[in-house]
Amino acid sequence: MILSIEELSISSRDRTIVDQVSLAIHEGEFMALVGQSGSGKSLLSQAIGRLLPPNLHASGRVMFEGSNLLERSPKEMRSLRGSRISYIFQDYQGAFTPFRSIGGHFDEYQKVHGEKSSSLRKKRAEEALESVGLGAELLRRYPFQLSGGQLQRASIATSLMLSPRLLIADEVTTALDSVSGHRVLELLARKQAETGCAILFITHDWRHVRRYASRLAVMKEGQIVESGGKHRILDHPQHEYTRQLIEAAPVLSRSLKSGLKEAGTE
Repeated sequence: MILSIEELSISSRDRTIVDQVSLAIHEGEFMALVGQSGSGKSLLSQAIGRLLPPNLHASGRVMFEGSNLLERSPKEMRSLRGSRISYIFQDYQGAFTPFRSIGGHFDEYQKVHGEKSSSLRKKRAEEALESVGLGAELLRRYPFQLSGGQLQRASIATSLMLSPRLLIADEVTTALDSVSGHRVLELLARKQAETGCAILFITHDWRHVRRYASRLAVMKEGQIVESGGKHRILDHPQHEYTRQLIEAAPVLSRSLKSGLKEAGTE
């Protein structure tokens, strides 16, 4: 078990937004968290890395590597984020400062996490870009000189550069067309196979869940209403809300929702 969320609640001064959620993520798995906008998915992911806005409070336990992250000091969390736990956000363009080169971003990222050798930082940055299909020459360029797809891949390269054990990908395909979104998720799946990291993939797109997830959890109004293996939930959902979400999703073939074939068919 890489992460165990136990009775996690997120509250503002006057209401509870996420209500006693429990969720487990195993080492090396691709876990999808699904639900409509406003269900609390992104807030749950932010609570893991202690990234909630100051007007929100988290309680419960978020167990990672044997300790409760909600009890770690701000300094300890800064060290963990980016090295052991890494994020890729929907707003990947916001991850880059316009007037700092791509190489400058990679360099600063490594400095923050204690790498003192400038030559090693440069080598790692080049290898990180190459691992996502980008050339080392991009290190000299600025964010506005890259396409959206290049920036998204650069943000993935940054997030995976220090080999985190848990990668949290929050709606990373929402702003992309279907082809670009597919390429990004293929890249994440390949990098996961190479590094063995676990991925928490937050989405409302059931096509991506069907193709990439091994397990999934369904969230509604701040609560997990159903969780389990992908095939069981897609083909035999137990909760009415899950059934409604699946029925509303596009069906691209005559096979079962999970992609398995019906019994007795070729």
